[in-house]
Amino acid sequence: MDSSSPSAREDTLSALILKNAKVIGSKTAIREKDLGIWQSWSWADVAEEVKWLAGGLSAKGYVRGSNLAIIGDNRPRLYWSFAASQSLGGIPVPLYQDAIAEEMIYVFNDAEIEFAIVEDQEQVDKLLEIMPQCSKLRCIIYDDPRGMRHYDHPAVMSYEEVRDLGLNFIQETPDFLERELEKCHTDDISVILYTSGTTSKPKGVCLTHRACIDVAQGDMGFDGYTDDGEILSYLPMAWVGDHLFSYAQSIVTGYTVNCPESSETVMTDLREIGPTYYFAPPSVFENLLTQVTIRMEDASKIKKWLYKTFMAVAQKSGLDIIDGRSVSIKNRILYFIGNIFIYAPLRNNLGMSRIKVAYTGGAAIGPDLYRFYRAIGINLKQLYGQTETLAYVCKQPNGEARLDSVGTPMPGVEIKVGEKGEILVKSPGLLKEYYKNPQATEESITHDGFFRTGDAGFIDQDGHLKIIDRAKDVGTLNDGTMFAPQFLENKLKFFPFIKEVVCFGDKRDAVCAFINIEMDAVGNWAERQGIGYSGYVDLASKPEVYVLLQTCIEQVNQDLAKDDTLSGSQIKRFLILHKELDADDDELTRTRKVRRDFVAEKYEVLVTALYNDAKECFIETQMKFEDGRTGVISANISISDAKTSQSTLELAA
Repeated sequence: MDSSSPSAREDTLSALILKNAKVIGSKTAIREKDLGIWQSWSWADVAEEVKWLAGGLSAKGYVRGSNLAIIGDNRPRLYWSFAASQSLGGIPVPLYQDAIAEEMIYVFNDAEIEFAIVEDQEQVDKLLEIMPQCSKLRCIIYDDPRGMRHYDHPAVMSYEEVRDLGLNFIQETPDFLERELEKCHTDDISVILYTSGTTSKPKGVCLTHRACIDVAQGDMGFDGYTDDGEILSYLPMAWVGDHLFSYAQSIVTGYTVNCPESSETVMTDLREIGPTYYFAPPSVFENLLTQVTIRMEDASKIKKWLYKTFMAVAQKSGLDIIDGRSVSIKNRILYFIGNIFIYAPLRNNLGMSRIKVAYTGGAAIGPDLYRFYRAIGINLKQLYGQTETLAYVCKQPNGEARLDSVGTPMPGVEIKVGEKGEILVKSPGLLKEYYKNPQATEESITHDGFFRTGDAGFIDQDGHLKIIDRAKDVGTLNDGTMFAPQFLENKLKFFPFIKEVVCFGDKRDAVCAFINIEMDAVGNWAERQGIGYSGYVDLASKPEVYVLLQTCIEQVNQDLAKDDTLSGSQIKRFLILHKELDADDDELTRTRKVRRDFVAEKYEVLVTALYNDAKECFIETQMKFEDGRTGVISANISISDAKTSQSTLELAA
């Protein structure tokens, strides 16, 4: 792109890249770790790469209004594909790289995809397999050439080939891209992000350039983003959080995006980069804490003592210190010492030594998990939003972070509470429409322009939004006690031994639960106890593991007993599933949200056994393997009772 072009617009994301190339052209825009070495591209380099790719796509017949599928891990060339498509008036459509064939076929046909840019051989093979069922697909472009030498399919070509086509095309028509950019408008659709499809087929959420720019600017003003910041981009590009932070936000702010070498090297790369901004769903923070817990179990006695002693100090004073509240001199000194020996090394080990602000969103985070990170000095804050609002509804202001809220409305956001406590939102990031689905668009927006979030909650007297659960999931036990399954599940998932939980209780006499164990944590515990096991199914069935999890559940029950509203929803019975809930088996979405109704129906025999006082239940379950094959796994699953605690009201009586 000609960064000196005076006519270049600055109201679209692709045009803002031109501005960055002109204003901060020499600054590093993006890095990628390859073969252990970080490779860097400046904003001027990015502008050139986008120009050549756009020219190549145009030479291949990609036209204004076309949709471009983008599939793969976080890679610079895939991010540039977003900008190249947008520069031509096209619309990028990122897909989850681990999506199975059936999911991809649906999106390709729904979005009428003709062109796809993918990372590697694995994704090329997937698309060639589904190509006969995707009538529009005619061009597959791959980035990584490994394994592609003998592919001669007429629809397949390399990124380098397209880039070279673009270089020649631009040399012949040097003002081509500037003319194309002049045809783009801020209210054009800039991206289509498909929802996870928790309860129905995924819907294509159409977001505009204006929405992306306004949200990025709102975030920048709220938390003080600057162009000297760093972020590690490791979350799926199809997820709204990554699109906001790793693409739109980086273009508007000018900070540097870092792409890890692989999913296996994320923690190493995180420590090397030391990002200033960090965003992750609760599951990632849960996994990080699990790793810390496992390492501490294997630590020496003196290290265990130091960790236990100073974590108690952190829990007592850390939250007040990070929020700027008054703390006694004694506790400040103890926290200072703890920072030297425990907190600072721990932050460094987690790759969070330079963090200015870390966010979590996408699902509710357990209060204990949240308290842990803030107590050790990480400015972890919750944000709240949906794909349809570009993850822009609420954030916690500095100094006002709370364990029980998702923050206050962001600049430009309006919130009101509708029927049954449903949160209704107006946001600068609001979707333009659902792609080719006017009925869904009409159903999701009220007559006065508010988006129906589907979440139940309320705004407290201080203006903070508190989310209870998904509105459709909140129910009542037969005695009238409120049943909020996600709240219970998140409390249990704080324990490092528990990976996933599904609670049942609506219109029933008691709450019961399915549990998935965290294989690494429980396996490590079992080895230290001298308990042998042959695999997940065997370990999950061990009586000792049931006792371990029963202790966790009963601790949660003790906490629930202190809450007058939820004390009646203590967990009475539980079982450990014989297999991990898996997105490939349709039990989870690609963002790891439980498909609650599907799980209840699939495992109906187990749900029935939980509620008829059975001690065990035999089940056979069909499952899918990564290569597409199916198989059957069977097990005789034990069912255990958990002790409940008297509520504060009962004790008072």
